[in-house]
Amino acid sequence: MSHARFRALELMSVRQPISVNLPSGKVSDYYGQHVFSQDAMQRFLSKDAYRAVMDAINHGGMIDRKMAGQIALGMKEWASGKGATHYTHWFQPLTGLTAEKHDSFFELNDGRAIELFSGNALVQQEPDASSFPSGGIRNTFEARGYTAWDPSSPAFIMERAGGKTLCIPTVFVSYTGETLDYKAPLLKALHALDKAAVDVCQYFDKDVTKVMATLGIEQEYFLVDAALLQSRPDLAITGRTLFGHSPAKGQQLEDHYFGSIPERVLGFMLDLETEAYKLGIPLKTRHNEVAPSQFECAPIFEDINLAVDHNCLLMDVMDKIARRHGFHILLHEKPYAGINGSGKHNNWSLGTNTGKNLLSPGSTPKSNLMFLTFFINTIRAVFEHADLLRASIASASNDHRLGANDAPPAIMSIFLGGQLSKVLDDLEKSVSEKKMTPDEKTELKLNIGKIPEILLDNTDRNRTSPFAFTGNKFEFRAVGSSANCSNAMTVLNTIVASQLAAFKKEVDGLIEKGTKKDEAILKVLRRYIVESKNIRFEGNGYSDEWVKEAKRRGLSNVTTTPPALDAYVSKKSLKLFEEVGIFSHREAEARHEIMLETYIKKIQIEARVMGDLAINHILPAAVKYQTILAENITALKSAGMKADTYSMQLEQLKEISGYIASIKSNVDAMVEARKRANKLENVRDKAIAYCDKVKAYFDPIRDDVDHLEMLIDDALWPMAKYRELVTIR
Repeated sequence: MSHARFRALELMSVRQPISVNLPSGKVSDYYGQHVFSQDAMQRFLSKDAYRAVMDAINHGGMIDRKMAGQIALGMKEWASGKGATHYTHWFQPLTGLTAEKHDSFFELNDGRAIELFSGNALVQQEPDASSFPSGGIRNTFEARGYTAWDPSSPAFIMERAGGKTLCIPTVFVSYTGETLDYKAPLLKALHALDKAAVDVCQYFDKDVTKVMATLGIEQEYFLVDAALLQSRPDLAITGRTLFGHSPAKGQQLEDHYFGSIPERVLGFMLDLETEAYKLGIPLKTRHNEVAPSQFECAPIFEDINLAVDHNCLLMDVMDKIARRHGFHILLHEKPYAGINGSGKHNNWSLGTNTGKNLLSPGSTPKSNLMFLTFFINTIRAVFEHADLLRASIASASNDHRLGANDAPPAIMSIFLGGQLSKVLDDLEKSVSEKKMTPDEKTELKLNIGKIPEILLDNTDRNRTSPFAFTGNKFEFRAVGSSANCSNAMTVLNTIVASQLAAFKKEVDGLIEKGTKKDEAILKVLRRYIVESKNIRFEGNGYSDEWVKEAKRRGLSNVTTTPPALDAYVSKKSLKLFEEVGIFSHREAEARHEIMLETYIKKIQIEARVMGDLAINHILPAAVKYQTILAENITALKSAGMKADTYSMQLEQLKEISGYIASIKSNVDAMVEARKRANKLENVRDKAIAYCDKVKAYFDPIRDDVDHLEMLIDDALWPMAKYRELVTIR
């Protein structure tokens, strides 16, 4: 393995940047050329077919099978003209990855070869679902599952290995109708939010008939040279380094963030952006991140369903392009200990069909009251369902990042900034429980009218907050870099939809009792401000003081995934999911089980890799160096040298022997803990055992191995070191 390390270093040292030939000097010339966009639909579909698709996109209209046949014909003609020979239903099962099964357009008709794509093939497919996670919803021998076309996310052409495939975004459900993917629940949540938000908008603007949740996803990632990856089985298999002593120079000089982009990396970024633009992914930003070899790309805001699809597609494209440039993409939340991890900041907002951002103040008291309504209801929703929101971003990999002083803590809180906090505090004081006088109403409207002026200077961005208001949107910073954002966005949009519906019911109740509309709205908002005040925090979320303060406020601080996931199946959450129409009890419980099983498997794999590397790679190198030291001591003794001439070698030999014994003992104990955990039948008990009993050995084993790394001859060390991994040449 040590030879592999040095061969990798040699290969990396001679790599040169790969030049990228851009299709055009203007992105607009080729943006979306691999997407069955509205322009493409207008060219390849009849007017009736085009109207049917647009009605499905804008109003959720149904497309009958006859019309689907016309759409399929036009879609096939477009795709074939681009060189596509196959098609696939592209879906997002609960593996965390995307899935696809390719079928050829090729058919035989009376022995003659033809290209055919039917409406049935477009609308619905039946992939073998037996090996996808289901949480007990169906038995392994019941292989049937259905993928169904989602017209709101456009079809696209994916190019790999010289071949082109038409990809059709779909939902994935069981034979009995339960959802088995990430997309279907998200679509349900967005529909519920649309209805609830439109109902509330009617208080302020009768022209609002549709509300769209929008999302901008900041994707952080690491790049590592592909050759070095081969000398790090832990990084290749688990996505993170299970061992590795911190390099002398990490990120302490703060010279990587926004620094000059290395030429090899810039070539990768240019190539990535070109492929992304062809697929209609509107990447806007690229830059160095805080940690060495860490970077970020971010797109323009889109409708959430499309934004999530694009992010899933982007992660796939990133992997493909990285290989082309001699890199491997690392999307794990914490690939390296001791330096910053990666997140996927979800910038969430609400927009109307009239062009209004509901989280952006207007120029009049009326429009600002509309802003405050959605702003305060969002805060209240997060307060009421903080534990569920925490569960939505829980994973084995994100556990390494949350609360590690480079990411928000596991405590859910909201940062508003000093000025907006004052606005809410003033609103709390100025709105009376009693009937308001005309003077009080006038003064309040004048104060509400000052919000735009205040927000001009309210550009604070608290990086330690998991959920921060940043001017005209909320930034959910706790989402992990490898996650499918659907999980977090399904929960966020569900809780806001539920909250808005509850708000409207309360306001309508006051209006029915004779309270004027604006006064009724303000009274309910004031109560929400008071009740949800504990979730608001303006300070340092990384501090120990905040942990104590959060506990005093009654806020949860669940630092590991298994107990955090309990929120999915609490009585409160089950009732929420059922009332909003997202999950049945059976579906929610199945998801809970799947997430626990995923956690178990991730920790189990890490434990196995750690044991293998420690016993079969690290200890042999340590024993080999032990032998060199012992032989040196023996030779010095034989030469009649005094003891002080080999005392350092003797001390080092003893130290290495101690670490070897400790590693062997802890690995053996970890294996036994794993065996005991595997015997547990209850999936939650097993996940807790893996978290508390098996994972408990990771740090002691790593600490011993990292000490050995600093003692053993560099030429004998089998795996690439941190100083090599995080340096891009």
